[in-house]
Amino acid sequence: MNETLANKESPQHSPRVFSGVQPTANIHLGNYLGAIKRFVSVQHEMESLFCVVDLHAITMPQDPKKLAAQTREIAAAYLAAGIDPEKSIIFVQSSVSAHAELAWLLNCVARMGWLERMTQFKDKSGENSERMSVGLFDYPVLMAADILAYKATHVPVGDDQKQHLELARDIAQRFNSDFKAKGFFPQPEPLIGAEASRIMNLQDGTKKMSKSDAAENSRINLTDDAEQISKKLKRAKTDLFPMPDDVAELKARPEVDNLIGIYAALAEITKEAVVKEFAGLGFGAFKPKLADLAVDKLSPISAEMRKFMADPTQIDKILEKGAIRAREIAMPILQETKNLIGFWGAD
Repeated sequence: MNETLANKESPQHSPRVFSGVQPTANIHLGNYLGAIKRFVSVQHEMESLFCVVDLHAITMPQDPKKLAAQTREIAAAYLAAGIDPEKSIIFVQSSVSAHAELAWLLNCVARMGWLERMTQFKDKSGENSERMSVGLFDYPVLMAADILAYKATHVPVGDDQKQHLELARDIAQRFNSDFKAKGFFPQPEPLIGAEASRIMNLQDGTKKMSKSDAAENSRINLTDDAEQISKKLKRAKTDLFPMPDDVAELKARPEVDNLIGIYAALAEITKEAVVKEFAGLGFGAFKPKLADLAVDKLSPISAEMRKFMADPTQIDKILEKGAIRAREIAMPILQETKNLIGFWGAD
C-alpha cells in the first residue's frame, strides 16, 4: 500500500477508493483489522468513499426491524475508528440508486460462466444452491457496480474478495470493449496491507471470526468494554506447548497463529517480530500482554462508538450528507453509461 499510487492509477482516472461493510449484527475485531483500520489510513492518501452495503446484506435473510439500527452501527464504527466525514464520504448503499441501476446494466455485460466460478457463492450455498436467492448469486455484479459507479481506481480487499475484484475488472474491460469506450471504466486495483489481517475465531482457529457465531467468546465485538476484551482474549483457545520460536511452527497451530496475528496487527509489526519477542514463553505471559494491547487500542474506539450509537440523529445527518455527495459523483457516471449504451433520451 506504500507503493506510489500515481504509478498504479489509470492515466485518465484520478485515484479514488471505494469499499464497504455489511450491516449485520455484532461488528467485530476481524471487521476492524481486516477493513476499517485500513480505511482510516487510506483516506489520507486519496479521495475515499466508504459505504454501508445494505443491498448486499439482504442477499441473506435479515430482520427488517433491526436492519436500520445495524446500518447505524456500522456508520458508528467508521466514525469511532477515525474516518473523517468531512474528508471521506460515508453513506448507505441503498440511498444511492445508481448502485442498483448500474448493477442491472452490468448484468447484461457479465457472463454466467464468470459468476459460476465464484467460490464464495459455492461456500455460502453449499448443497442448497438452487434454494439460494438470485441476489446471492449475483452479489459480485452488484459489487462491481458499487466500484464502477464512482470509477474507483482502488479497493481495499481481503482474501475472500480478491476473486470478486477480478470479476469487476473483467466486467469493466468487457463494457469498455462492447461499447467502444476505451478507458471509460478503470481497472480497479486491490489495496492489500503489508500484513493482511485475517482474524479467526477465538475458540477455533480454523474458522473466521464471525458476526453470526452464537458463542460470544468466539469474537471481540467493537462495542465490548475493556473488561470484556480482556476476558475474551485470556480465555481464547491455545494449546499445551509454549510460544513458538519460529513462524514456520504456526502452520500447525491455528489458534496460536491467530493470537499472534492479532497482536501483530494491533501493534503494527510482523508476526516474526511477535514470535521473536515471546519465543519460548508460556501463554500465561503472552495473553495478558495481548489483552493489555487490545484494550489500549480498542477500548477508546468502543467508547466512542457507543457515544455515536447513543445519538442516532447525528449519525443520520452524516449519512444523509454523504449520500448527497455520493450521488453527485455517481449519477453523472450512470448517465454517461446510459449514453454509451444508446438508451432513448439518454443523450
